[in-house]
Amino acid sequence: MKEYVFNIPDVVLLMTAAECLLLSIFQLVLPQRERNYALLLTAFLLIVALASTCTLILWNDQFTLWPLFEQHMVPYLLFAALMLKGPAFYLYVSALTQQNLRLQRHHALHLLPAVVMLLCIAIFGLSADDLRHIAVAGQGIPSGLVDLVWDLSTLVPLAYALAAVLLIRRYRGELKDEYSHFSTEELSWLSGLTLAVTASWGWTLLVHILARFSSVALADYLGIADNYITFILVNAFFAYTLTYAHRLLDTRPEASREVPEEEPSDSAIDRVRRAMEGDKVFLKKNLNLEQFSERVDLPAKEVSAVINKHFGTNFFEFVNSYRVEEAKALLADAKNADMTILDILLQSGFNSKSAFHRFFSRLVGMSPTEYRKQTRAPREETSVAQP
Repeated sequence: MKEYVFNIPDVVLLMTAAECLLLSIFQLVLPQRERNYALLLTAFLLIVALASTCTLILWNDQFTLWPLFEQHMVPYLLFAALMLKGPAFYLYVSALTQQNLRLQRHHALHLLPAVVMLLCIAIFGLSADDLRHIAVAGQGIPSGLVDLVWDLSTLVPLAYALAAVLLIRRYRGELKDEYSHFSTEELSWLSGLTLAVTASWGWTLLVHILARFSSVALADYLGIADNYITFILVNAFFAYTLTYAHRLLDTRPEASREVPEEEPSDSAIDRVRRAMEGDKVFLKKNLNLEQFSERVDLPAKEVSAVINKHFGTNFFEFVNSYRVEEAKALLADAKNADMTILDILLQSGFNSKSAFHRFFSRLVGMSPTEYRKQTRAPREETSVAQP
């Protein structure tokens, strides 16, 4: 009977490893506007390739290598990759959402989980057979220890994925503190993919837990599904990096975002209010905090303090609320009867139809068209009633 060295799940692992290697090479030679996130994505792809290769070697009985390497080196390589993929992914998301992220000494702390895991493998002398729960005469590695090692190798990446989700959430808030308009498409895709990675790594942890209470066949099927998901996500993140990553807006470094604890001065409040109500700087499309700060001749920190503490909102809401009021005045003016809704939104400072309708409906409680009808109807009735 003919025996197959690789079955379909093994082929998926091979394809994942091979594609990660090819994509990492392609990523390195591809010109990018900002290469920090590209290099971190390359590191993440190489780590996934290593993890897939070692997983294949560990669980495929027909595919054998040098016994010393297979039994004693593969555990080190496999768990190094499993413990490093979380930090690599988190730093990749950090590079996407932070301005000019540079790896520094404190980032080396992300290596600590991998170092601890490798020390554990060395101290207890865990072999490939131990990881597969294959009993070997003369050796008595507790199964509970092996289960703990596997669980930690899935729990740590999940923790980093959750941290990446929180990082994106904070980034969204930073955009609202610095920009009056930003596209949500790129951010939504990044958020969705990060949530997918979180769900995938959560599934991996669940599979390892359920494997103790289910049949071997069911555990294998659940693990195989995890391999397919990994293959899909690798392709999705590479496509995202090529298509959307360069369009994400930069935010200021954390140190420059710290808002002074003291209350803003009356002079600063008056400058900000005068710029909005008198000079109508909100009519400038794509206005950001830095441009606004230059206009009022105040540091960005002080302007943020005025908007956050005195007006109780963020820059995004602050500017667009004035734009909505300007749009209301234009819609209510009978002289603008010939102006379309598009003309109105552009003249009031918006440059996105969807953003205009979303803001207007939320702040006014009705659509721009409905508001125009309601504000003009009483005037028309009054003019008809006059002799």
